[in-house]
Amino acid sequence: MDFRTAVRKLGEKGLVLHVKTEVDPVHELAGVAKKFEGQKKMLVFDKVKGRRFPVAAGMWWNRELVGEIFGVAAKEVPGLFASAGKKFAESPVAPVVVEDAPCQEVVMEKPDLGLLTVPTLALLDGGPYFSNCVVIARDPDTGVRNTSIHRLMVSGKDRIAMLMDVGRHLRSYYERAEAKGQPLEITINNGVDPAVYVCATYPGTSISDDELGVASALNGGAPVRLSKSRTVAVEGLADAEVVIEGKMLPRVREPEGPFGEVSGYYAKKDDRWVVDVSCITHRKDPLMSTLLPGKEVWNSVGCTGEAAILAQVSKMVGGVKNVYLSHGNCGFFGCVIQMEPTRPGMGKNAIAAAFAAFPPMSMVTVVNSDVDIFDAEDVMRAITTRCDPLKDMVIIPHAACHELNPATDNGCGTKYGFDCLIKPGMEDRCEKVAFKDVDLSRYEIV
Repeated sequence: MDFRTAVRKLGEKGLVLHVKTEVDPVHELAGVAKKFEGQKKMLVFDKVKGRRFPVAAGMWWNRELVGEIFGVAAKEVPGLFASAGKKFAESPVAPVVVEDAPCQEVVMEKPDLGLLTVPTLALLDGGPYFSNCVVIARDPDTGVRNTSIHRLMVSGKDRIAMLMDVGRHLRSYYERAEAKGQPLEITINNGVDPAVYVCATYPGTSISDDELGVASALNGGAPVRLSKSRTVAVEGLADAEVVIEGKMLPRVREPEGPFGEVSGYYAKKDDRWVVDVSCITHRKDPLMSTLLPGKEVWNSVGCTGEAAILAQVSKMVGGVKNVYLSHGNCGFFGCVIQMEPTRPGMGKNAIAAAFAAFPPMSMVTVVNSDVDIFDAEDVMRAITTRCDPLKDMVIIPHAACHELNPATDNGCGTKYGFDCLIKPGMEDRCEKVAFKDVDLSRYEIV
């Protein structure tokens, strides 16, 4: 389904709120959205000051909302994504290029990013940001497509400054193109099929894989529809609301930032990579999309990360029940693994396997199945009552983590794990207190 169909589907279930009052795109829009963050309703801002197009926010900030989009319960979302990843690995479906793409109903030959609805989010942000656009590029050596999401700051009518994290496939593409003195052509796609958004955040795919096949697996095998671009050789998403065509310039860096990042702290201003925009196309009445860096990222990246960790750790360690990349860990800096070990020592094995499955993490906590991994208090209780730091902590110094984690030195930091599994002989001491379950409807309570 395309983006507007997903919004309409949620609207038919009463899960979309329309903000009818005009809002300023600078700080006010994000301020209103923040008041609703995490609720089981997304927002559409119908009137944005000085802009023609409405913009939606909040599609990913509640897992129940995400489940509604894909037709499963909230707790089933990671499993659904894992299943799609497995189908993709076994029998990938290639995208198709179509004519008369909806994304090209209107062509802006002289691009002006100022005509699009791009909000300035956090109070200290360096400018308007695209926070959830899907970037498509082709490997300069093999031609394989990459699909990914990066923060993009509008710095002029036809200029964007962007961040590329260390280790990302797009950065490898760019660095190899730059070494040849060549620009890297890209399309920046706003308002996309939720399944495509999943494939853009799905970890574990090889640099030789076209991740768009993951979206196809989520959509019942239907190939992703692409459109031939007007000014660059790489395609756009045919059913996107807006497609921006451009080139990442070699050996050019310009100021980008600050930006209120997923960690809850500001990423500092620095000279970063630059996109020269050559064309903008869009639907006749586009519904644009934005994202608050917070719960929307924690859920979207968390669900795909959980899928990858669950699949990989289950292969290497027996007894794994569930995985949760919790919001308290910023969605992808740490996870909790629920398991019943088949023999002593498996907790530490699970910690090692999780780090291998999802390298951006800094922390892993392993607990028994009597611990609710979605309840931070229950997990914290397991850490303080079942983990002897001297025996049960795993510490890996000078490891590659995620550069957005301020606890690291530009991405190099310490990984650590808590083995909170009940040790042999401790079963009686760790039996949780239980009370009689009663039906309150049988009681008169005034």
